Amino acid sequence: MTTDFARAHGFERSAVSLANWRTAPFSRWSFAHAAEVVPSAMIRATAEQPETALAQSPLLDRPMDTGLAGHGTARDFLSYAHTDAFVLMRSGQVIAEHYAPHADVNQPHIVFSVSKSLTALLIANLEADGLIDPDKPVTSLLPEADGSAYGDCSIRDVLDMRVSLAFDEAYLNTDGAYARYRRATLWNPADPATPTETLLAFLLTLKKADHAHGGAHFYASPNSDLLGILVERATGKRYAEVFSERLWKPLGAKNHATVTVDAEGSARAAGGVSVTARDLARVGEMVRNNGLVDGRQVVPQAWIADMLQAGDHQSWVDGKPNLLPNGRYRSQWYQSGEADGAFCAIGIHGQWLYVDPSTETVIVKLSSQPNPLDDELKQDNFAFFRALSALNV
Repeated sequence: MTTDFARAHGFERSAVSLANWRTAPFSRWSFAHAAEVVPSAMIRATAEQPETALAQSPLLDRPMDTGLAGHGTARDFLSYAHTDAFVLMRSGQVIAEHYAPHADVNQPHIVFSVSKSLTALLIANLEADGLIDPDKPVTSLLPEADGSAYGDCSIRDVLDMRVSLAFDEAYLNTDGAYARYRRATLWNPADPATPTETLLAFLLTLKKADHAHGGAHFYASPNSDLLGILVERATGKRYAEVFSERLWKPLGAKNHATVTVDAEGSARAAGGVSVTARDLARVGEMVRNNGLVDGRQVVPQAWIADMLQAGDHQSWVDGKPNLLPNGRYRSQWYQSGEADGAFCAIGIHGQWLYVDPSTETVIVKLSSQPNPLDDELKQDNFAFFRALSALNV
């Protein structure tokens, strides 16, 4: 007998497993239910305050140049780009939103590497309190990193993805270091033929490449998971607790969030956070307002100014980027380098938090894009966000 679940999603819940949860069509459901697939910790808001989506978003059906032939409205583009949840905010107000039939305004959605940018906001608060000094070595908080790739680099190198690391960020790898990484985070099934590792144990096996730290931008997710461990070492508290106390409650988030954890409870700070689209938009609006929420300083203004202005363009160029030719990367956030000052956080499978301060625009797009990278679609998304930001509303 066909169940209600199967009628809604096109497959039975029993068909979703640790082996396939990041592949289509299962990802349309699992990306909004990661905590049912991977062990997870709750990131608590002050209190859950369920929201109601806008009854109508006529802006999304207005003819516009989306940059794609045959897709003449924003809603057309969103459907084309595998969008689960979308929020467009202007001057702090939600003016348009879109949810796929399987999505909901109050349903947290995994944001993958947008998690890195959120983790950096925790680091910002700990830096302001003197608990983390980016200029100090990683070993000042994690002495057991001595002998690994992280044994002689600074926390700043980690924040800016300038660690010399012998590691390949190969998302579809099934038998190398990246597959070990996925298993250590409990994102992939265990391999009976290989020893079981925790996240930290895996990180401490990584070796330095044949050049110095502090050079070209080299994107590696283990760096950001290391930051999550440093958050715990600096505070003596669990990552999810720090996230709740330092960011989620002060932000005024309306829904609890979650983060996936390994067998020891270490958070997947690089990619395991799940939040609602509206709450993620609130993060963007807070950063756009220099860390302020309702007159309260949630993230230090000086840290945000540094993040927006201090990224090294040459390091970015030397890293041979496939996006943002004028860009920079600082403290786990991307700066576009364009005249509008746009900056963003990006995750695989089509997760975006895009902020254009020149038009006071914040855009969130959460997706179940089948290809984890799809560089062409990434370019299309960026052009679409710029076009949306320029609209008169």
